[in-house]
Amino acid sequence: MTFSLSSVAVLAACTPGPATAPAGSSGSSEATAPAGGGSASPTVDVSATYRTTLATAAGPLRTALDGLAKSRSMKSLDQRLERAQNAASDAVEGLSAATPPPDVTAEHTDYLAALRGLEGDLGTLRDGVAGHDLCAPSAVLARLGKAGGFGEVRSAGGDLAAKGDYPADVAKLRTPKERSRRLANGAFVRRGPQGGLGRLTVKNGGRFDTVLSVVRGKSAVTRFYIRKNKSVTVTGVPDGTYKVYYTSGADWENGSRLFTRDCVFKRFDKPLSFRTVRGTTMIRRTIWTISLQSVLGGNATSSEVDPDEFPR
Repeated sequence: MTFSLSSVAVLAACTPGPATAPAGSSGSSEATAPAGGGSASPTVDVSATYRTTLATAAGPLRTALDGLAKSRSMKSLDQRLERAQNAASDAVEGLSAATPPPDVTAEHTDYLAALRGLEGDLGTLRDGVAGHDLCAPSAVLARLGKAGGFGEVRSAGGDLAAKGDYPADVAKLRTPKERSRRLANGAFVRRGPQGGLGRLTVKNGGRFDTVLSVVRGKSAVTRFYIRKNKSVTVTGVPDGTYKVYYTSGADWENGSRLFTRDCVFKRFDKPLSFRTVRGTTMIRRTIWTISLQSVLGGNATSSEVDPDEFPR
C-alpha cells in the first residue's frame, strides 16, 4: 500500500489532471484477507484432556489403596484409610467438574457413582478399625473386597479403559478372602524360661479365643493360646512378679501376632507374684487360676490397653 500511494503523488506533480492507476491495477485499492479466511481457532483434544483429568484423580487414590497393606499398627491403618478416603473424595470432586468425550459420557457417570460408593465404604472401614471390629490390614482388605464400591470402581474403570485406554483402574490391589485361623489350644506363641515351680491355669469361658501374655518389664516372657470354652495350664513358671495381658478376637494371624477381627486388648490391674519356699520337709509353690469371663465374687479387675502398646 505504501508503494502505490507514493507513485500517484509523483504523477500528480508532473502532469495535471486525473491520476491513472498503474497498468494491471484497478482504480481503487482494497485490503484482502489471507487465503482460507481469518485466523484459525485452536482445536481442543477432549480425549487427551479427559485422560489427564482421570490420571490426576485416579493416581493418588490408587497409591493410597495400595498402601493399606503396609500398615504396621492400628493407628497407621486408620491413617492410611483416612488418606484413601480423602483421595476418593478428591477424585469425585475433580471428575464431577470434568467434561468427558461424548462417547464415554455414560461410562463417566457410572465411574463417578462408583467412586462415591468407594468413598463411603472407606469411611465404614475406618469406623470398623476405630471400633476394633477390624484390627489388621488383611481384615480391612478382605472387607474392602466384599464392599460394593470397590467392585463397582473396578468394573466401571474397566469399561472406561475399554473405550479408549483411559487410566481409570484404581482397584488393582488383590483383596484376600475373610478367614478364621486358629491355633491349637495350649499352643505357645512364645515360650519363655522354665525351671520354676509356679503354675498358671487359665480358663476361657468367653466368646472368643484368647492369647495370654505373661510379662516382665515391657516384654512378653510367655504367650500362649486358649480357645474359647477351653482351659490351659502352664507349669515351670520361674519365681518373680509378672504383669498379665490378654487379647481376644477372631482369626489369629501369626505374622502380625494378633487377632484380625473383633479384637480386645486388656491387662489385669494387679500383677501375679510367684514365689517358691523350700523347707526341710516340704516345698511351697504358687498356683494361680485366671478365669477370662465375669465371675460372681471374682477379685480380679482388668483395664483396656492401647493396641499399639500391647506387648507382643
